Amino acid sequence: MEKDSGQRMHTLAERLFPLFRSITGDGLRESLRVISEKIPIEIKAVPSGTKVFDWSVPQEWKVREAWIRDSHGNDVVNFHDHNLHLVSYSRPVRQRMSLPVLLPHLHSNPKIPDAIPYRTGYYNEDWGFCLTQNALDQLHDGEYDVFVDTELFDGELNYGELLIPGISDEEILISCHCCHPSMANDNLSGMVVATEFASRLLDQPLRYSYRFLFVPGTIGSIAWLASNESLIPRIACGLVLACVGDPGPLTYKRTKKQNSLIDRAVESVFRSLCPDATIRDFMPYGYDERQYGSPGINLQVGCISRSCYGTFPEYHTSADDMSFITGEALQDSLEKIERVMFVVDQNARHLNLKPMAEPMLGKYGLYDKTGGAKSGAFNELALLWVLGYSDGSNDLLAISEISGIDFEVILQAAQRLTEVGLLGELTE
Repeated sequence: MEKDSGQRMHTLAERLFPLFRSITGDGLRESLRVISEKIPIEIKAVPSGTKVFDWSVPQEWKVREAWIRDSHGNDVVNFHDHNLHLVSYSRPVRQRMSLPVLLPHLHSNPKIPDAIPYRTGYYNEDWGFCLTQNALDQLHDGEYDVFVDTELFDGELNYGELLIPGISDEEILISCHCCHPSMANDNLSGMVVATEFASRLLDQPLRYSYRFLFVPGTIGSIAWLASNESLIPRIACGLVLACVGDPGPLTYKRTKKQNSLIDRAVESVFRSLCPDATIRDFMPYGYDERQYGSPGINLQVGCISRSCYGTFPEYHTSADDMSFITGEALQDSLEKIERVMFVVDQNARHLNLKPMAEPMLGKYGLYDKTGGAKSGAFNELALLWVLGYSDGSNDLLAISEISGIDFEVILQAAQRLTEVGLLGELTE
């Protein structure tokens, strides 16, 4: 892997960070356009009001200005100072009100008193502002002018999509959300890692096809699923990428099946490369893996992160800024995702073509090939495990799990046995 890939991803995140993203609107479109400079995504549109399963695509939301001023005309908060100050999808308001009337519309985070929280009201006919706890504590009794100049109108919901064809029509789904403003880890990290990963796959020979989705959270994945039901059976497995840029250890959230191909591939990589990683069982809360895994869809899509959502103080606050993610963490996340997909791509079932007792390995030159390799990178024991369990019912991951030998060593053994005609890969 190029040494500067982490810095390249961090630089892309810096470019995207100032853009004001929501589930619809100009900031979302501009973010997708920037990504389209790096990889050839198609920017798709779903009109407002479109029925998508039990949901409807919302109207577009546009912000021109939003502020609160005290009786002396001083800004308490101003959207143009920080775009987290306004609750996303706030409705228009122009009113003078007392502090007790204003307070229910104000949101803060006492746990990080100098950070602005992130709040949304996509489907609420309401408005609100976010400010630091320190600023909230300084408010005094009196009258306040509130001005929210926003507009809701029939427009469209946008998402980015890229299909990279492989030999097989079966697909690997890589999905990330792209609707959070001014948050580096819980938004941009997934976007930039997905972009870099896709760029690396563009010129590679691939067994599976890869489908990348850059979608606004929840409504975006639901809209894509509703518009592409015919594609769902093609998806073999996948990953949602979120919070992959902070320095914490890796975390994986299993699919509902818990032992699906993607679950087993991640666990194989974590066993050999990430001893401090955490693996969590599926729960119907989190990112878009819960949409992909819903009963009518039932895709085997897990979620990979570093620090899990909601477990770090900076989560959903202005403290999740560019200083919170590092090029090193982004690169490490990308490397582990690539290893997971290598395992998925290389995993297969084989049949021992000389099943009547153990073959005479020396006759095929295998003892000579492996006898001097004492490092454990390739060994005779791996050959015997592969031969002994290649009855058509066990894939290479299963043999690795049963034997306790790293997947790549088992893979090398299978490749060598295939070369000398002792093993044949099953295609069905």
